[in-house]
Amino acid sequence: MKQKVLETLDRLHIPYECEDHPAAYTMEEIEALHLTRPNESIAKNLFLRDGSGKRHFLVLAAGDKPVDLKTLRQTIGSSRLSFASEERLMKHLKVTKGSVSPMGILNDEHLAVEVFIDEELKDSSCIGVHPNDNTATVWISCADLEQVIRHHGNSVTYIPV
Repeated sequence: MKQKVLETLDRLHIPYECEDHPAAYTMEEIEALHLTRPNESIAKNLFLRDGSGKRHFLVLAAGDKPVDLKTLRQTIGSSRLSFASEERLMKHLKVTKGSVSPMGILNDEHLAVEVFIDEELKDSSCIGVHPNDNTATVWISCADLEQVIRHHGNSVTYIPV
């Protein structure tokens, strides 16, 4: 999984740094690792579904920012939102709980996942995301992350979170 992400970044000539570390399943565990970049640079990734289970969303926000699902639902024009099951996570992004990442989009064969990024991250020159493996963090600019997602064919929309 990690290798596929790094190969994609190399193929697209996207600059990045990859930092290996012990497995981290939550934002609190990531913070405790004291990575080489500030914790504020780590992205929180939420994999959500709508009330009918027909639409799936990957939402990125700053790691320390609370996300109100009721407000988010209105912002993205969805019915009731809830966290998607581990089965849906594996089906669409082919990652396990604790490894949710925008890089999971590279495994979205049917381009079924809509990606929303907090507009506050848009100009960020350094965001930390898992390379589909929670034992590493890839440091990449938001613009380059957007390029990876769009190159794969998924939509990306910036929204207030």
